[in-house]
Amino acid sequence: MTTLAAPTRTAVLDVVIPVHNEEVALALSVERVLAHLATLPWTFRVTIADNASTDRTSEIARRLSHRHPAVRAVHLAEKGRGRALRRVWSTSDADVLVYMDVDLSTDLGALLPLVAPLISGHSDLAVGNRLARSSRVERGLRREVISRCYNVLLRGSLRVGFADAQCGFKAITREAAAELLPLVEDEGWFFDTELLIVAERAGLRIHEVPVDWVDDPDSRVDILRTAYHDLRGVVRLGTALARGRLPLREVGERLGRVSADAGSGRIGLQAAMFVVVGVFSTLAYALLYLGLRHLAAPMTANVLALLLTAIANTAANRRFSFGVRGRADVLRHQAQGLLVFGIGVAFTTAALLLVPDGTHPTVEVVVLTAANLVVTVLRFAAMRWWMFVRR
Repeated sequence: MTTLAAPTRTAVLDVVIPVHNEEVALALSVERVLAHLATLPWTFRVTIADNASTDRTSEIARRLSHRHPAVRAVHLAEKGRGRALRRVWSTSDADVLVYMDVDLSTDLGALLPLVAPLISGHSDLAVGNRLARSSRVERGLRREVISRCYNVLLRGSLRVGFADAQCGFKAITREAAAELLPLVEDEGWFFDTELLIVAERAGLRIHEVPVDWVDDPDSRVDILRTAYHDLRGVVRLGTALARGRLPLREVGERLGRVSADAGSGRIGLQAAMFVVVGVFSTLAYALLYLGLRHLAAPMTANVLALLLTAIANTAANRRFSFGVRGRADVLRHQAQGLLVFGIGVAFTTAALLLVPDGTHPTVEVVVLTAANLVVTVLRFAAMRWWMFVRR
């Protein structure tokens, strides 16, 4: 039987396994993890974070902690993967904090390349990447599509540089965790995605490791519900970043990872929120135009629809895209917005003049919508560099 290293205050690795009602898989998984850790050249600890289990999981975790000196059990009264990781990571004294799923879907052979860059000081976080070309992944089509769409969404909306946000195989240095955990709000499945995004925005180094991954057919994760909460998390975090609420540069400075890009990226986030507002504005414009078209001529309907949506668009972008609050300069911002609106009217009117008489109103909407896309780009530039410049 392999002799396991006893947990010490100077343990290098603390491997956290969050569990909820895992009485069947827990013991075997922990034994496998312990056996693999014994082959690595560092002292270690395995922490079982029980998330309010109602079966025998808590009892099994305690038995494992009594049987193996390198195992400890932590019980939480509430569910939440993020809550469990926050609780254990924030109190651990290990140099490197690791997280892995209890089903061990990720091959443990990737553990050494995951933690080595953190132990050497090269990187601050490390993540498993199931989407790398050299990775070997076995999972159903549904999970594959949802996972890839989610990561595409992150790259498109928040401009992330890492490839796989939700692989249950991650590591972070204790110093980085101490700085980042207070900035992460989510307590559930979006926790580690939020952690990675905040770390990247602060200029921290994220190391990606190709992994072999086999889907657990008995997984009880509600994919659709998780996806919904993740989308809410993306909107919340994107809004916070666009408004500059997080002290990202300060975090990078304290960890010695400051670069010219640390804490930057606001323009990309502002553009993402601007696009969201623009989509709703464009839909509102089209509906208003169609409604007004039955009461007025095309030119009049176009001007009225543009005027109403321009006022609402300026107010929404002021609040959500550029984070400007309070009543100060509201009238000035609206006046500037109306000037941009005037340019939009001129441009879309010119486009409307190109439509032959007698054309169906739907065709007019298509032409005007295309013209408004051009006006939208001009509007963002004006808001970014003229209207909402912080003085």
